[in-house]
Parts: sequence; C-alpha cells; structure tokens
Amino acid sequence: MQIREQRQGAVSVLTPQGPVCGPDAGVFKSTAERVMGQTMGRFVVDLSGTPYVDSEGLEALVTLTEALAQSGRMLKLCGTCETVREVLELTALADLFEHFQDANAAVRSFL
Repeated sequence: MQIREQRQGAVSVLTPQGPVCGPDAGVFKSTAERVMGQTMGRFVVDLSGTPYVDSEGLEALVTLTEALAQSGRMLKLCGTCETVREVLELTALADLFEHFQDANAAVRSFL
C-alpha cells in the first residue's frame, strides 16, 4: 500500500492506495499520527483509493479519531466507497467520523 500525502493550505490530505488491512494498517496509522502531530490535527483521510478495510484498519481509524477527540475534534473522512461505508455502519463506527463527499469539501470544513 502507498500513502499519498498532499498539502492544501494548512491541511494535509492522506490518500491510502489499496486496502487498509494487516501490516499496512500499522503503516497507515504511523503515517497519520506523524501528520497529525505536524498539522495540529488539520488533516483529512481520503479513502477514494481504498476498496476495503479490515479490523486492523478500523482499529487504526478509531485510534486516530480518539486521539483527535481529546482536543474536541473528529477524524474527517472523504471518498469512502460503499463497501467501507457499510463496514463502518455495520460496526456502529460511522458516527465517530465526519464524512465528506471529496477532499475539497473536507478541507473547506477547516475554514
């Protein structure tokens, strides 16, 4: 899995390419934690290139949103495919995240 990182003003957009599962979930979490520290939590996870997540991927997303919740924020997700949305809803995790259609809408939400 590759993770593309782009800056849009003061906001970073992380775009994992491929499934977020197994050992790749740990790499994703480490990358997101690094970016979270550098941007004071102003980042978006664009899941448009992610066809599915497994339990380890879900755990990484939950860990990130719990860290952000300590400062009153939620993890912003965008571009989630139907499969990932269903997994989030079936596991009752969907409400832990802010959901946006695309990265531009998520980035604008910081203004």
